[in-house]
Amino acid sequence: MKKITYFYLQSCPYCKRAETILQELLALPEYREITVEKVEESRRRDYARQFDYYYVPCFYVDGVKVHEGEAGKEDIIKVLESAL
Repeated sequence: MKKITYFYLQSCPYCKRAETILQELLALPEYREITVEKVEESRRRDYARQFDYYYVPCFYVDGVKVHEGEAGKEDIIKVLESAL
């Protein structure tokens, strides 16, 4: 299984929505084994700067950007599916 890196900002309303959806989906049997590294951008700036993105939430799967910006349930399902 591939690793997901999820960049977010604690104060971002789009990130809060994405986090809720992500937690809901990760509780499902088909996604439980997926590893998600959560990176709060303002707390880990040096690490975040190593990645090429502008908007949060932003998802990388094995180092490849798969989604950037506002994310709905279908978007996050695609991210999780790409990690399987």
